[in-house]
Amino acid sequence: MDFSNTAKWKMRKYSGGGEPLEMEDTIAAELPLTLKIDGDEFATFVCSPSDLQELVIGFLASEGVVRAAGQVKKMTIHEDTGFAYVELEHKLSADRSQYSKRFIGSCCGKSRQFYFHNDMLTAKTVMTRTRIPASQCIRFMRELQDSSADFRSTGGVHNAAIGSVSRLLAVRTDIGRHNALDKLFGYCLLHRLRTSDKAIAFSGRLSSEVVLKTAKIGCGILLSKSAPTDLALRLANDLGITCVGFIRGGEMNVYTHHERIDFDN
Repeated sequence: MDFSNTAKWKMRKYSGGGEPLEMEDTIAAELPLTLKIDGDEFATFVCSPSDLQELVIGFLASEGVVRAAGQVKKMTIHEDTGFAYVELEHKLSADRSQYSKRFIGSCCGKSRQFYFHNDMLTAKTVMTRTRIPASQCIRFMRELQDSSADFRSTGGVHNAAIGSVSRLLAVRTDIGRHNALDKLFGYCLLHRLRTSDKAIAFSGRLSSEVVLKTAKIGCGILLSKSAPTDLALRLANDLGITCVGFIRGGEMNVYTHHERIDFDN
């Protein structure tokens, strides 16, 4: 059972004049979670304490440890102690350096980029002809913002959603932007959701790591209210991902693969 993504904390609020007021603030909850695979410690990450099964499965898939949710034979999560225990259908190889080793190589043979070694195995070029109306991109971003009570109450979390061209299907929240995307990945794997015809809406900056996560999930359209980085856009070009940023009000910037955005509707 998931814990709340928020917590209460007593504070003194100063408003520029007079004595500070004793108040209670709502803040984002934070959980250090250590992942053990077949008895061995694999990773520790800090996250919001919700949708943890999805987070673990999405993280393992993103790292190239599993390709399907069914390859996780057993999972036990203890939020109170901060440990997740996973048994895999097939044991990990003895050499685990590939999951963190830095790799310099070419992205799809087009441009020289920095990767983690496992990214070369899991970040694939997205080939999809799915198109989405520009008006729907703006609507998705508005719905993403409206759906997060945790953000409205704390201002301290990231939100990510996956949707078809007509509606949002799932929204996930976390203090870590990568965790929010891993939770979506886990949701897709657990529900065996086809992703090539879906779009991801994201609350944060479009960094290279966010683009790589999107490629691993398999979505060809990435929407954000924030700015991209140049490396993110170079990766998106090579990986076949449509990056749309600065979706605010009725405006947006289409940076890569603009052919998937329908401006006629």
